[in-house]
Amino acid sequence: MTDRSMQFDKHCATGIDGLNEILGQGLPSNCLYLVQGDPGSGKTTLALQFLLEGVRRGEPTLYITLSETKEELLKVARSHGWSLDAIALFELSAIDSLIRPEARTTVFHPSEIELTKVSELLLEEIRRIQPTRIVFDSLSEFRLMAETALRYRRQLMNLKQELMKHNTTALLLDDRMDNSQISGDPHVLSLTHGVIEMEQLSPDYGRSRRRLRVLKMRGMRFREGYHDYSIETGGLRVFPRIIASDHRVDFSPHAVSSGNHEFDDLLGGGLDRGTTTLIMGPAGTGKSTLAIQYAAQMAHQGESSILFAFDEIRGIVLARATAVGLDIARHVETGRIDVQQVDPAELSPGEFGMRIRRAVEDGCKLVIIDSLNGYLNAMPGDKYLINQLHEMSSFLNQKGVVTILILAQFGLVGQAEAPLNLSYLADTVVSVRFFEAAGAVRQALSVIKKRSGRHEKTIREYQLVSDGGLRIGAPLKQFQGVLTGTPTFFGAIEEIMEHPNGAK
Repeated sequence: MTDRSMQFDKHCATGIDGLNEILGQGLPSNCLYLVQGDPGSGKTTLALQFLLEGVRRGEPTLYITLSETKEELLKVARSHGWSLDAIALFELSAIDSLIRPEARTTVFHPSEIELTKVSELLLEEIRRIQPTRIVFDSLSEFRLMAETALRYRRQLMNLKQELMKHNTTALLLDDRMDNSQISGDPHVLSLTHGVIEMEQLSPDYGRSRRRLRVLKMRGMRFREGYHDYSIETGGLRVFPRIIASDHRVDFSPHAVSSGNHEFDDLLGGGLDRGTTTLIMGPAGTGKSTLAIQYAAQMAHQGESSILFAFDEIRGIVLARATAVGLDIARHVETGRIDVQQVDPAELSPGEFGMRIRRAVEDGCKLVIIDSLNGYLNAMPGDKYLINQLHEMSSFLNQKGVVTILILAQFGLVGQAEAPLNLSYLADTVVSVRFFEAAGAVRQALSVIKKRSGRHEKTIREYQLVSDGGLRIGAPLKQFQGVLTGTPTFFGAIEEIMEHPNGAK
């Protein structure tokens, strides 16, 4: 057993890695905490993980359930594959059988007898077990028995003082009182050392989204704001909001080749490490293939990449790459390239960000999001996706990762419009588009900007061919107005017929 005298001023790990990261070191020991949330938000699951972490560390633990039966708790535990044998369980039904006869024969109000008797029995159990960690589930039963705010607050004060005598860290579970900005029982909020609030949101389509925030934590720094989490077999998975400034590393910002000399020339040598590139153009212009070209080349050099496919299934991504001569299937098998299909309405922004972070921590050097349109449509109820994308881009840049974002524009031939302006996020912008010439629809490619260095400012025609992937032709100097989609031709018609694809 741990030395109880050494517990004070230390921290209790919560048993949830993401929550520990948000709190910094866990919960300060020997304090009272309020965990409040909507029904179904996972308060009980969080509490059980907190106690099981104490069991893992050899600490005595106690779960006092005033709202659920022991069997209901065991059912929750079994659904996660947990055993509660090492946790002392004390339920309301055991208390209820002791206080009801006295309540019927006394001249005092039943609520006075019940609250006093319940408090005495709970304190007796605490003194007997002397738990290092304890959970009260839930405060709503205490509140109903007290009936008045004064009696309720006095009982909570007595409970707090008794717990401090035993150097006990306690979680008080409670339902959210309302949907206000700072919701909850003011009597509990003022008595507790910290408050964690949990929410369950139900969008019009897709699975429920859950998020939490730390409302207060006295005497320590913590990561403020909302953080997504999910309830899975094995407990809560919390996805801390990424703060780019916490992840700076030193790296060499040299250019990475695409494996295509003409494309590298357009980019001024290639894409620089620690930069974000936006490839934009209408559907069917080969934006994804340009990105996969980089993934294939980096895999050939022994570096890992990850591609998040929001618009297509994984099989189509691989088949399309093979059709243009980019054999990435073998790199997928070896793990050099990871293609993840993202199911719409099933992924929260926080979980998506955590997937990217884990990939980078595992050594990934190229991240491709295909496409931003699918990303925004997959999470339509979230208001701050652009801010999160900005933070994510900064995080990847500071890690020295090459980031490629793909954005589909509206319209095919002619003026094409982007659904949103994200060019400010990108260090490099590559534009691809269709244009009409000599009775055929052709494709043009140009680099609009590159913050990190020089780049070629010409417009070139290109093709996607089965025997070599990307084939880029000479600059389209004989055309004026290629970017409008209907250019004016200044050369001889024989030149078009001689080089119909623009490639020498």
